[in-house]
Amino acid sequence: MRVVLDSNVLVAAFATHGVCHELFEHCLKYTTILCGDFIAGEVERILIDKIKIPARKSSEIIRYLKSQAQWISPERVVVENLRDPNDHMIIATALSGEADYLITGDKDMLVLKKIKRTIIISPREYWILCHAS
Repeated sequence: MRVVLDSNVLVAAFATHGVCHELFEHCLKYTTILCGDFIAGEVERILIDKIKIPARKSSEIIRYLKSQAQWISPERVVVENLRDPNDHMIIATALSGEADYLITGDKDMLVLKKIKRTIIISPREYWILCHAS
């Protein structure tokens, strides 16, 4: 299974020990995590600017992410009804990497439900799906 974890999910995974952290650990073991420079850049910026993690520690997190994820260079896509232009790059990463799931907390992307073969789902919904069996 191939998954893209949106930057908001990755930030939560590294900043707290809640559902997103557990989800990240699960995905490391049982899926192929897809990521790219855009998502990594957003994660690093948010960790430094909003979470106030030191730049050196944030760089270590990004190096770790690069060592664990399959790196994607997405082709640009434009999706109607998305207010945030950054969301296009997140979706482009999922589509270019042929992700089965895009896991996000972003309500603008969640309302899309699915684009091509990629299902757009919240972290909690994905967690429930993974533990339903």
